[in-house]
Amino acid sequence: MIPYGSLVVYITPKGKRHLKRLTVGDTWHSNDGALPAEQVVALDFGSETPTSLNVPIRVQEATLFDRLHRIKRLTQVIYAKDIAYICLRLGAGPGRVIVEAGCGSGALTLGLSWFCGPTGKVVSHDAREEFVRLAQRNLVWAGLGDNVELCHRDIAEGFCATGADALFLDVRAPWEYLDQARAALRSGAVLGFLLPTVDQVSKLLLALEQGPFAETEVCELLVRHWKPVADRLRPEDRMTAHTGFLLFCRMQARSADFESRRPLGTRERKQEAARQARSQSLATDPDNVG
Repeated sequence: MIPYGSLVVYITPKGKRHLKRLTVGDTWHSNDGALPAEQVVALDFGSETPTSLNVPIRVQEATLFDRLHRIKRLTQVIYAKDIAYICLRLGAGPGRVIVEAGCGSGALTLGLSWFCGPTGKVVSHDAREEFVRLAQRNLVWAGLGDNVELCHRDIAEGFCATGADALFLDVRAPWEYLDQARAALRSGAVLGFLLPTVDQVSKLLLALEQGPFAETEVCELLVRHWKPVADRLRPEDRMTAHTGFLLFCRMQARSADFESRRPLGTRERKQEAARQARSQSLATDPDNVG
């Protein structure tokens, strides 16, 4: 049986998906007819049941993917393809403390809450109160958020956490908040960033060179679906392509001895010489970030 309060996905023969919470006395209406909640609660997920017009409807349990696609939004949300990789790279899971800013509509917050579970904790920040309220509403609607602390705060003043295991920044100029990030994290913690343009990525890389950060990775994720026809397998005509650059690194104190032992080819030696030149230039002129 499907309990009241569940988020249920109704799938029509035409392939349309409708997400609705199962409520006592409620009835789901569509062009295919009506389906009362009392009829649905007697089913198991994965069942089919007829509407008042005798149209078969499939009843499925709402996954995290379904919930992410149906949240209310005032901002561009992080895509599911990126959320999955972010959660893996940050190590979101039981017992972990993950810090986030800015939460926006709360899409990534939902994902982090889902993966961290009841023993983990997510501390999410946004400088705009309306986004904090929206993220809270989306968490409640999705049946998540008991492990989330939402902070209406400008992170220039610091984060609402210390000793955290990981931190993710989705802000316009993340290089301005690296000192605050270091104060919120434990040694060896993972940092993640989402940036839309290559100019922003370059500025962040330059800033990371000056701090105790290592194991830097820059990537973008592309998803291309294929038409699931066994004898005519081919790609779909459209794909979810570039949505932003992801950058990850770790809090790691630098050591001249360690760096000197790394094997470097011709290209790596030139890159290292350029990095050292930039460091010397910034030491004499801190405003010369370029």
